[in-house]
Amino acid sequence: MIFEQIRASNSDNFSYLIADDESREAAVVDPAFPTAPVRSAVDRYKVRVKYIINTHGHRDHTSGNSELTEATEGKVAAHVNFTHPRDISLEDGEFLTLGRLKIRVLHTPGHTPDSICLLVNKKLLTGDTLFVGECGRTDLSGGDSVQLYESLFNKILRLEDDVEIYPGHDYGPRPSSTLGVERRTNYTLEPRTLEEFIDFMSEP
Repeated sequence: MIFEQIRASNSDNFSYLIADDESREAAVVDPAFPTAPVRSAVDRYKVRVKYIINTHGHRDHTSGNSELTEATEGKVAAHVNFTHPRDISLEDGEFLTLGRLKIRVLHTPGHTPDSICLLVNKKLLTGDTLFVGECGRTDLSGGDSVQLYESLFNKILRLEDDVEIYPGHDYGPRPSSTLGVERRTNYTLEPRTLEEFIDFMSEP
């Protein structure tokens, strides 16, 4: 598998390139504008972009869609609740395939209604649902602390400790982590009841 975390040239956003090293089919996740760093990686690995996947609809994660669709054959894939133009609508539990690679879609609402995480092998791309040392905010339009609690504690934390975490922003002390490390050190993942989590997320 080809996998590269790509930091945006003008922000703390992360985009990702995932590809099957035999078929050379690739997916780009959350392309930020300008897409030059992403396109450079595509050229360097000599892969063909099959999908452009958005983990949610916030502009900082979709701003490169148009430029990248013009430069590649990639089809935009996003959750069915995504409110921007898309070619492929995704549901929880679906798979996207790149040659022999399978990317599993996990619907993880809370930050936004359309938020998804992507699991490929032991790598989990978490968008703005979970960061290294933090979690996504719920005070923006469409945010919901009840849904985020379910996504974090009843979906993501059910995965194995050795799953690697790759977030949508470079907000933490490291650009990536593991679920085991986050379970032990991320203060937002400390055991809480739903009511306690709602109160926690409402704190300034």
